[in-house]
Formats: sequence, C-alpha cells, structure tokens
Amino acid sequence: MTSVSLEWQDATDSKDQPTREFHLQREGKRLLTGAVWLPETVADNVPLVCFGHGGSGDRYQQPISTMASKFLAQGIPCLAIDGPVHGLRGLKEGHPQANFQKHYVQPDSMELMRDDWQAAVETVLALPEVGPRSLAYWGLSMGTMFGLPFIADRNDVLVACLGLAGADTDKFPHGAELLDLASQLTCPTFFLMQWDDEIINRERYLNLFDALGSNNKRMHANPGKHAEVAKDEIAFMVDFMLGHIQGRLAERQVSNISS
Repeated sequence: MTSVSLEWQDATDSKDQPTREFHLQREGKRLLTGAVWLPETVADNVPLVCFGHGGSGDRYQQPISTMASKFLAQGIPCLAIDGPVHGLRGLKEGHPQANFQKHYVQPDSMELMRDDWQAAVETVLALPEVGPRSLAYWGLSMGTMFGLPFIADRNDVLVACLGLAGADTDKFPHGAELLDLASQLTCPTFFLMQWDDEIINRERYLNLFDALGSNNKRMHANPGKHAEVAKDEIAFMVDFMLGHIQGRLAERQVSNISS
C-alpha cells in the first residue's frame, strides 16, 4: 500500500486573503506544496481555477492573489501550487531561476510536473467543500511551460490563459514536446506575448501560438520586456476566463469585412 502524508494549515496570501495550504508527500515522489482559496459558498457549475506561477515566483506570486479575489467573488474556488525548486519547495542554495533552469532541462521534468498537478487537483477535488468539477487554467512563463503537460490532453478544461512562453524544435529544451502538447489543447485559449521579450524571441512565441489546437484562440501582443505585463491584460484574462465559465462567451463569430 502506497504511503501518503497530507497536512493542511490555515494561511494568508500576498493580499492577506485567507487560504488553506497543503503539504503532500507521496511515497517515492517529491514533496508537493500549494494553496487553496475557498469562497464562502462555492457556486454551482463552476470549475476549479488552477494557477501556475512564473520562474522565481511561488503560489502567491502576483497577479495570482489578485486574480483569485476576482474568482472568489463569483463563488469559484482556486488552487495554486509551488513549482519545483520554488516556494516551499525551494532549494536553500542558488537562485530560484537558475535552479529552475537546471531542473527544466532534465528529461523527466515535464512528466514530473504533470504528475504534481494531477495529484494536487485530486487532493483539492476530494475536499467536501469543492467536490468533483471541471477545471480552468491560468499560467504565464513557467506556468505555461509546466501547465501545458497538465492540461493538454484533459477533456475537462473549460478555458486556459497562457503566454510569456515559446518554443522551437531546434535548440529550445523540450521544444518539440511543448509544440506537440499545444496541438492537443482544444479549449478556448488566450495567449499573451511581450513584443520586446528579452528571454523568448518572437519566432518562438509565434510557433507556440500557431501550434495551439484550439479553434477558439486569440493572442494579444504588447510592447515591453518579459515581465512588463500591462495591468489591463490581467483584467482581460480574468474577464476572458469568467466569460467562458459563465457562458457569456461562446465560439467566436467571424464577420467578413468588405472594402
């Protein structure tokens, strides 16, 4: 019988909102840590919103806490987990970004993160306050790179917001795998691009967006470097996700413009 140790504790996020943090240790697996935001009453027919943070961040990295407050107001539960070598899983030595890069290039890094996410979601959906439900996903940068392995082949993801990431099949680590995973994603998807990104070049951005398998996808490109995301784009992503969760947004309608 597999040994599992699960501990919960009350905590607060970066906006002093109450959360429930968990430490999950499974036999033969690495430690998994995360946080859950629970509204006073969980609404009917809403998903569990999953947040994947970026490199050097953690489960409470902004704008996650701000976005969580918006979903909570609509009765929607939220989940964020610490990425490997980040947050409560961080290493005592080295910078989180450098530690992440060393971890990411390992052959099994994508599969390990898929396993982390699956275990975290199963743990939260087992809570009586949450129960079985569909999912929504938001994750930029590292949150996209480690989110795609988790959501790509699932049929219960209602909507996804991704970006600050790209790939090619030549020199980018796991590039071919990321592009293949993107092709399997069919839910409505928003993709964010920073036009002057010093980390991801434009060609890799466009490769990943083009590979997305959804028939309902859109991309916003903004001037600025990797982390200089406009606040109104965060607001747009919240509305994009809520629109699909609440049924206000359906398949996009095309209007042919004549000259």
